[in-house]
Amino acid sequence: MALHSTTAPTAVNSNGSKSYLFPFILVTSLFFLWGLAYGLLDVLNKHFQEALNVTKARSTLLQAAYFGAYFLIALPAGLFMNKYGYKKGIILGLLLYALGAFLFFPSAQAGSFNFFLGALFVLASGLTCLETAANPYVTVLGKPETSEFRLNLSQCFNGVGSFIGPIIAAKVFFGESSSDDAGSLDSVKMVYVIIAIVVLFIAFLFWRTYLPEIKESKTGDDLVDQLPGKSVDRQKPLFQHSHFVYGVIAQFFYVAAQVGIAALFINYCAEAGIGIDNAKAAYLLSISLALFTAGRFVGTALMRKIAPNILLMIFALINIVLCAVVVWGSNWLSVYSLMAVFFFESIMFPTIFALGVKDLGHHTKKGSSFQIMSIVGGALMPFVMGLLAEKGTAHSYIVPLLCFIVVAWYGWKGYKIKPAGA
Repeated sequence: MALHSTTAPTAVNSNGSKSYLFPFILVTSLFFLWGLAYGLLDVLNKHFQEALNVTKARSTLLQAAYFGAYFLIALPAGLFMNKYGYKKGIILGLLLYALGAFLFFPSAQAGSFNFFLGALFVLASGLTCLETAANPYVTVLGKPETSEFRLNLSQCFNGVGSFIGPIIAAKVFFGESSSDDAGSLDSVKMVYVIIAIVVLFIAFLFWRTYLPEIKESKTGDDLVDQLPGKSVDRQKPLFQHSHFVYGVIAQFFYVAAQVGIAALFINYCAEAGIGIDNAKAAYLLSISLALFTAGRFVGTALMRKIAPNILLMIFALINIVLCAVVVWGSNWLSVYSLMAVFFFESIMFPTIFALGVKDLGHHTKKGSSFQIMSIVGGALMPFVMGLLAEKGTAHSYIVPLLCFIVVAWYGWKGYKIKPAGA
């Protein structure tokens, strides 16, 4: 008897034929949009420290609001998409993104840091819907064996958005127009209103475009392996998939490292004794995110030759060494090491995500929601880093060093899929 797969969801159009290319391109555009939002966020930290007179630790509440939304909204977003489909989930995400961006205008008018936190939470709630939909959607728009490659390719454009964000922010937030008035928030209003208008236009495009829906297998009950001596675990609960559970844990620590590294980047450069100001540090952040983007393309190419889990482990080990230099150094070498971290962390999120949801079958949407919820690591750890940074920013980078140890272990052992009944 033939062995049938029970774990591979596919995307089909209304007449049953596969149509992947255009949906892949359209959904990949979403990766750029949330990359742009994230690229702006890390520069806002330093800008608000000066414009609104907040401490380093309090400024990291921006990350808490941003990534806290992922924890609170990811599961409801997954449930929404289970009921209404990925297309409506994407449109909902874009509308919330636009609403949050528009709310930056009254927040700037009031000059209230707390209002900005609320606006950012709404914006990030939209991004949560987009990530909950787009990440798993990309993994099934093609052959299962190339899912990690496709997700890394799409995530490359997330890196492009992240690279452009700090360039815009450095020019607008720390440019000559704002240098004479640190309290001016007019530039923030302008940037986010423009973003809101662009996002509404993209939402319109999605509304007018047909997207194939993901059709997932139900359970092992409807496709039974009848080979002699074989058995199928037909009802294996989601949390008995150890590679998924470890993937959620690894993702928590990875995002904690990524967000904390970028959130205090400008502070680190300003305190490194290399004689640069905030604007120049913001440009260095942009260069670092360019390295992040390059790392995505290079890593995606390397996955043609190197197994994704092996590449994940190697890059994590390199970052452990680089973070050690960052913690115990205070010169251009330590700054260059910090910038290099961005290159080697580039493939980690999509690779952990793809490895974590692999072969989950009908659990794919729910598993994806938990993967996105694990992004809450980016809400919690930066605040810890902010507290440590009050006595010197360099000391705070011990936190991402420890986080990369967890990621390296996942690439070494945690990713392994246990057979049914194991």
